[in-house]
Amino acid sequence: MKQLSLFTGIMGIDLACERVGIKTIAACEQNTFCQKVIHKHDPNIRIYDDVCTLTRERMERDGIDCSTIRFVSSGDPCQPSSYAGERKGNSDDRHLWPQTNRVIKEIGPDWVLRENVAGNITMGLDEVLTNLDDLRYTHQSFVIPALAVGADNERYRVFTVGYAHRLTKSQENTLANAVRANWKAWETAAGKLRREASEFYRPIHEPPVCRMDDGLPDGLYKDRMKALGNAVNPLQVYPIVAAIKFIDDMIKGESA
Repeated sequence: MKQLSLFTGIMGIDLACERVGIKTIAACEQNTFCQKVIHKHDPNIRIYDDVCTLTRERMERDGIDCSTIRFVSSGDPCQPSSYAGERKGNSDDRHLWPQTNRVIKEIGPDWVLRENVAGNITMGLDEVLTNLDDLRYTHQSFVIPALAVGADNERYRVFTVGYAHRLTKSQENTLANAVRANWKAWETAAGKLRREASEFYRPIHEPPVCRMDDGLPDGLYKDRMKALGNAVNPLQVYPIVAAIKFIDDMIKGESA
Protein backbone atom coordinates (compact mmCIF):
# COMPACT_ATOMS: atom_id res chain seq x y z
CA MET A 1 0.00 0.00 0.00
CA LYS A 2 1.60 3.25 -1.17
CA GLN A 3 0.99 6.71 0.19
CA LEU A 4 1.59 10.38 -0.58
CA SER A 5 2.48 12.28 2.59
CA LEU A 6 1.60 15.99 2.80
CA PHE A 7 3.14 18.29 5.42
CA THR A 8 5.31 15.36 6.40
CA GLY A 9 7.44 17.04 9.07
CA ILE A 10 9.77 14.50 10.69
CA MET A 11 7.59 11.60 9.54
CA GLY A 12 5.44 11.04 12.62
CA ILE A 13 2.53 9.62 10.62
CA ASP A 14 4.88 7.95 8.14
CA LEU A 15 6.77 5.99 10.81
CA ALA A 16 3.50 4.53 12.08
CA CYS A 17 2.44 3.76 8.49
CA GLU A 18 5.73 2.04 7.78
CA ARG A 19 5.23 -0.35 10.66
CA VAL A 20 1.87 -1.54 9.34
CA GLY A 21 2.97 -1.90 5.71
CA ILE A 22 2.03 1.49 4.20
CA LYS A 23 4.99 2.87 2.23
CA THR A 24 5.60 6.57 1.64
CA ILE A 25 6.73 7.08 -1.96
CA ALA A 26 6.44 10.89 -2.10
CA ALA A 27 6.35 13.64 0.51
CA CYS A 28 5.62 17.35 0.54
CA GLU A 29 7.54 19.33 3.16
CA GLN A 30 9.09 22.81 2.93
CA ASN A 31 11.22 22.84 6.10
CA THR A 32 14.84 22.05 5.17
CA PHE A 33 15.65 20.35 8.48
CA CYS A 34 12.62 18.06 8.12
CA GLN A 35 13.62 17.33 4.52
CA LYS A 36 17.01 16.13 5.79
CA VAL A 37 15.26 13.84 8.29
CA ILE A 38 13.10 12.38 5.51
CA HIS A 39 16.09 11.81 3.24
CA LYS A 40 18.08 10.23 6.05
CA HIS A 41 15.26 7.82 6.80
CA ASP A 42 14.63 6.93 3.16
CA PRO A 43 16.60 8.59 0.35
CA ASN A 44 14.22 7.09 -2.21
CA ILE A 45 11.28 9.24 -1.12
CA ARG A 46 10.63 12.01 -3.64
CA ILE A 47 10.30 15.32 -1.75
CA TYR A 48 8.31 18.33 -2.96
CA ASP A 49 8.64 21.62 -1.10
CA ASP A 50 5.38 23.44 -1.87
CA VAL A 51 1.91 21.94 -1.69
CA CYS A 52 0.57 24.86 -3.73
CA THR A 53 2.56 23.74 -6.77
CA LEU A 54 2.17 20.00 -6.20
CA THR A 55 -0.04 18.42 -8.85
CA ARG A 56 -0.72 14.96 -10.18
CA GLU A 57 0.65 16.04 -13.56
CA ARG A 58 3.92 17.19 -11.99
CA MET A 59 4.34 13.97 -10.02
CA GLU A 60 3.71 11.84 -13.10
CA ARG A 61 6.25 13.87 -15.08
CA ASP A 62 8.70 12.91 -12.33
CA GLY A 63 7.98 9.23 -12.94
CA ILE A 64 5.54 8.63 -10.08
CA ASP A 65 2.57 6.46 -11.05
CA CYS A 66 -0.19 8.23 -9.13
CA SER A 67 -2.65 5.45 -9.88
CA THR A 68 -0.73 3.31 -7.36
CA ILE A 69 -1.18 5.88 -4.55
CA ARG A 70 -4.04 4.52 -2.47
CA PHE A 71 -3.45 6.54 0.70
CA VAL A 72 -2.92 10.29 1.25
CA SER A 73 -2.04 11.63 4.70
CA SER A 74 -1.93 15.29 5.66
CA GLY A 75 -0.81 17.16 8.75
CA ASP A 76 -1.66 20.59 7.34
CA PRO A 77 -0.67 23.56 9.55
CA CYS A 78 -2.50 23.88 12.85
CA GLN A 79 -1.72 27.55 13.54
CA PRO A 80 -4.94 28.93 11.97
CA SER A 81 -7.10 27.07 14.51
CA SER A 82 -4.76 26.45 17.45
CA TYR A 83 -5.78 27.83 20.83
CA ALA A 84 -2.11 28.80 21.26
CA GLY A 85 -2.39 31.21 18.31
CA GLU A 86 -4.66 34.00 17.11
CA ARG A 87 -7.22 31.61 15.57
CA LYS A 88 -7.63 33.54 12.33
CA GLY A 89 -9.04 30.46 10.61
CA ASN A 90 -9.25 30.64 6.83
CA SER A 91 -7.99 34.25 6.84
CA ASP A 92 -4.60 32.94 8.00
CA ASP A 93 -2.21 32.44 5.08
CA ARG A 94 -1.20 29.13 6.68
CA HIS A 95 -4.71 27.77 6.13
CA LEU A 96 -3.70 25.12 3.62
CA TRP A 97 -6.45 22.53 3.87
CA PRO A 98 -7.88 23.74 0.51
CA GLN A 99 -4.59 22.72 -1.13
CA THR A 100 -4.75 19.31 0.56
CA ASN A 101 -8.32 18.93 -0.66
CA ARG A 102 -7.23 19.79 -4.21
CA VAL A 103 -4.45 17.19 -4.14
CA ILE A 104 -6.84 14.53 -2.80
CA LYS A 105 -9.27 15.33 -5.61
CA GLU A 106 -6.51 15.03 -8.23
CA ILE A 107 -4.98 11.81 -6.87
CA GLY A 108 -8.25 10.08 -5.91
CA PRO A 109 -6.88 7.72 -3.21
CA ASP A 110 -8.97 5.04 -1.55
CA TRP A 111 -7.96 6.31 1.89
CA VAL A 112 -7.37 9.76 3.40
CA LEU A 113 -5.99 10.57 6.84
CA ARG A 114 -5.91 14.16 8.04
CA GLU A 115 -4.46 15.32 11.38
CA ASN A 116 -4.77 18.63 13.21
CA VAL A 117 -5.03 20.11 16.70
CA ALA A 118 -8.18 19.80 18.80
CA GLY A 119 -8.90 23.51 18.25
CA ASN A 120 -9.69 22.63 14.64
CA ILE A 121 -12.90 20.97 15.81
CA THR A 122 -14.50 24.40 16.38
CA MET A 123 -12.61 26.17 13.59
CA GLY A 124 -11.99 24.37 10.33
CA LEU A 125 -13.15 20.77 10.71
CA ASP A 126 -16.59 21.49 9.22
CA GLU A 127 -14.88 22.59 6.02
CA VAL A 128 -12.82 19.39 5.94
CA LEU A 129 -15.87 17.16 6.40
CA THR A 130 -17.92 19.10 3.83
CA ASN A 131 -15.13 18.76 1.28
CA LEU A 132 -14.84 15.02 1.94
CA ASP A 133 -18.61 14.71 1.50
CA ASP A 134 -18.33 16.53 -1.84
CA LEU A 135 -15.62 14.07 -2.92
CA ARG A 136 -17.90 11.17 -1.86
CA TYR A 137 -15.71 9.92 0.99
CA THR A 138 -17.23 8.13 3.96
CA HIS A 139 -15.49 9.70 6.94
CA GLN A 140 -15.10 9.53 10.70
CA SER A 141 -13.16 11.76 13.09
CA PHE A 142 -11.39 10.70 16.29
CA VAL A 143 -9.85 12.75 19.08
CA ILE A 144 -6.88 10.96 20.62
CA PRO A 145 -4.47 12.51 23.15
CA ALA A 146 -0.82 11.45 23.24
CA LEU A 147 -1.52 10.66 26.89
CA ALA A 148 -3.65 7.73 25.73
CA VAL A 149 -0.60 5.94 24.31
CA GLY A 150 1.67 6.46 27.29
CA ALA A 151 3.20 9.85 26.47
CA ASP A 152 3.88 12.33 29.28
CA ASN A 153 1.83 15.14 27.69
CA GLU A 154 -1.81 15.55 26.70
CA ARG A 155 -1.30 16.71 23.10
CA TYR A 156 -4.88 16.28 21.90
CA ARG A 157 -5.19 15.73 18.16
CA VAL A 158 -8.17 15.24 15.87
CA PHE A 159 -7.71 12.59 13.17
CA THR A 160 -10.16 12.34 10.28
CA VAL A 161 -10.25 9.15 8.21
CA GLY A 162 -11.88 9.12 4.80
CA TYR A 163 -12.70 6.06 2.69
CA ALA A 164 -13.68 6.37 -0.97
CA HIS A 165 -16.18 3.50 -0.88
CA ARG A 166 -18.98 2.48 1.46
CA LEU A 167 -18.77 -0.70 3.49
CA THR A 168 -21.63 -3.16 3.28
CA LYS A 169 -23.49 -4.04 6.49
CA SER A 170 -21.76 -7.42 6.49
CA GLN A 171 -18.34 -5.75 6.17
CA GLU A 172 -19.19 -3.32 9.00
CA ASN A 173 -20.12 -6.24 11.29
CA THR A 174 -17.01 -8.18 10.31
CA LEU A 175 -14.92 -5.10 10.92
CA ALA A 176 -16.41 -4.43 14.35
CA ASN A 177 -15.76 -8.00 15.46
CA ALA A 178 -12.25 -7.93 14.02
CA VAL A 179 -11.41 -4.68 15.80
CA ARG A 180 -12.45 -6.17 19.13
CA ALA A 181 -10.53 -9.38 18.46
CA ASN A 182 -7.38 -7.64 17.30
CA TRP A 183 -7.26 -4.68 19.67
CA LYS A 184 -5.03 -6.55 22.11
CA ALA A 185 -2.63 -7.40 19.31
CA TRP A 186 -2.52 -3.73 18.30
CA GLU A 187 -1.80 -2.73 21.90
CA THR A 188 1.09 -5.18 21.95
CA ALA A 189 2.39 -3.83 18.66
CA ALA A 190 2.05 -0.26 19.98
CA GLY A 191 4.12 -1.25 23.01
CA LYS A 192 6.81 -2.56 20.68
CA LEU A 193 6.62 0.65 18.66
CA ARG A 194 6.96 2.67 21.88
CA ARG A 195 10.22 0.91 22.69
CA GLU A 196 11.47 1.40 19.14
CA ALA A 197 10.38 5.04 19.02
CA SER A 198 12.34 5.81 22.17
CA GLU A 199 15.49 5.21 20.13
CA PHE A 200 14.43 8.05 17.81
CA TYR A 201 13.24 10.47 20.48
CA ARG A 202 15.62 10.13 23.39
CA PRO A 203 18.64 11.73 21.69
CA ILE A 204 16.44 14.70 20.74
CA HIS A 205 14.16 15.09 23.73
CA GLU A 206 16.73 14.21 26.39
CA PRO A 207 20.17 15.40 25.22
CA PRO A 208 23.00 13.71 27.14
CA VAL A 209 24.75 17.05 27.75
CA CYS A 210 22.97 19.49 30.07
CA ARG A 211 22.32 22.77 28.26
CA MET A 212 20.42 24.65 30.93
CA ASP A 213 23.32 26.89 32.00
CA ASP A 214 24.02 28.11 28.49
CA GLY A 215 20.47 28.16 27.15
CA LEU A 216 19.39 26.71 23.83
CA PRO A 217 22.08 26.92 21.15
CA ASP A 218 21.31 28.22 17.68
CA GLY A 219 20.97 25.82 14.78
CA LEU A 220 20.38 22.11 15.03
CA TYR A 221 18.90 21.87 18.50
CA LYS A 222 16.33 24.60 17.85
CA ASP A 223 15.46 22.95 14.52
CA ARG A 224 14.86 19.69 16.35
CA MET A 225 12.70 21.28 19.03
CA LYS A 226 10.59 23.10 16.43
CA ALA A 227 10.20 19.92 14.38
CA LEU A 228 9.15 17.96 17.47
CA GLY A 229 6.65 20.66 18.40
CA ASN A 230 4.96 20.31 15.01
CA ALA A 231 5.24 16.53 14.82
CA VAL A 232 2.63 13.83 15.26
CA ASN A 233 3.52 11.18 17.83
CA PRO A 234 3.76 7.90 15.85
CA LEU A 235 2.24 6.03 18.78
CA GLN A 236 -0.76 8.34 18.73
CA VAL A 237 -1.66 7.64 15.13
CA TYR A 238 -0.56 3.98 15.06
CA PRO A 239 -3.95 2.47 16.07
CA ILE A 240 -5.63 4.41 13.26
CA VAL A 241 -3.25 3.43 10.45
CA ALA A 242 -3.22 -0.15 11.77
CA ALA A 243 -7.02 -0.19 11.50
CA ILE A 244 -6.91 1.28 7.99
CA LYS A 245 -4.46 -1.37 6.81
CA PHE A 246 -6.47 -4.14 8.50
CA ILE A 247 -9.75 -2.98 6.93
CA ASP A 248 -8.13 -2.62 3.52
CA ASP A 249 -6.66 -6.13 3.70
CA MET A 250 -10.05 -7.48 4.80
CA ILE A 251 -11.84 -5.86 1.86
CA LYS A 252 -9.24 -7.05 -0.64
CA GLY A 253 -9.50 -10.54 0.82
CA GLU A 254 -13.27 -10.59 0.41
CA SER A 255 -13.03 -9.42 -3.20
CA ALA A 256 -10.29 -11.91 -4.16
